[in-house]
Amino acid sequence: MYKHTPVLLSEVLQYLDPKPGERIIDATLGGGGYTFAIAERVGSSGQVLALDLDELALENAKLKIAEDAIGNVSLAHANFKDIKSIAEETFGASCDVAGVVFDLGLSSGQLEDRHRGFSFQNSAPLSMAFGSLISAAQTIKIVNATPAEELARIIGRFGEERFARPIARAIAAARKVAPIETTDALVEAISKGVPPAYRHGSRLHFATRTFQALRIATNDELENLEQALASLRGILKTGGRIVVVSFHSLEDRIVKQFFKKESTGCICPPKFPLCRCGHSAWLNIVTKKPVEATSEEIESNPRSRSAKLRAAVKI
Repeated sequence: MYKHTPVLLSEVLQYLDPKPGERIIDATLGGGGYTFAIAERVGSSGQVLALDLDELALENAKLKIAEDAIGNVSLAHANFKDIKSIAEETFGASCDVAGVVFDLGLSSGQLEDRHRGFSFQNSAPLSMAFGSLISAAQTIKIVNATPAEELARIIGRFGEERFARPIARAIAAARKVAPIETTDALVEAISKGVPPAYRHGSRLHFATRTFQALRIATNDELENLEQALASLRGILKTGGRIVVVSFHSLEDRIVKQFFKKESTGCICPPKFPLCRCGHSAWLNIVTKKPVEATSEEIESNPRSRSAKLRAAVKI
């Protein structure tokens, strides 16, 4: 089993507030840090459903369940965009889920696996798929077959990279010489699209934002998050909690805007004399500002530095 340190664990448990006998969903199993801590809180009369696309995460959790004889955790190899149907299959049509938690970051296992292309720190095949439900060749296809203009849009939008256009042009030039199929080759191409000061003078590695963009595009991460959040109304019971831990502004913005919209009644333009939208509020925002890691946690787990937690409750 690989070791993974869950980010903001005490804060997640505080806002998720799992109680004995409750049904809780961990939409992103990962290293299992949240899942098994929640399982302890809900006890033998409760149930935890944990989803993940990554077979490695599921196998890791199966070993933990077998070793510790844990009887209240169910695992599902699934995309969290399908959370509603998976919950209904597990709990029945009524569901009555008391809480759902999302950890949108990569697990230690994914980052440290030298056979996967999530990190530019390792030389690995250029595959950023979260699991077998997504084509392992998808990242290579995006890098080598996407027109430079569209590639620049992907890098700019999903990576918020200011040098998106020159990076896309550099990638397009490199792939004419030979297909880009490894993390090393991609980093080399990116390096030719950014100025020297950006390569050597920035705190953030010059390839970070491009890798993020390609990973998001490979796995349709933002669209899947929007679909998952939108489906929670149908499975949460009144008083059910939603907790989301995000790691970059794109994810956080989606969560913030979703919570704002679903905690508002009428969303018609102000000039409308009467409501025509029929929209009704079903959430109450618990965290007016995102909760961040303490300085102590950041020191012990640097990956927590960019984490932001938002929570809401169904009314």
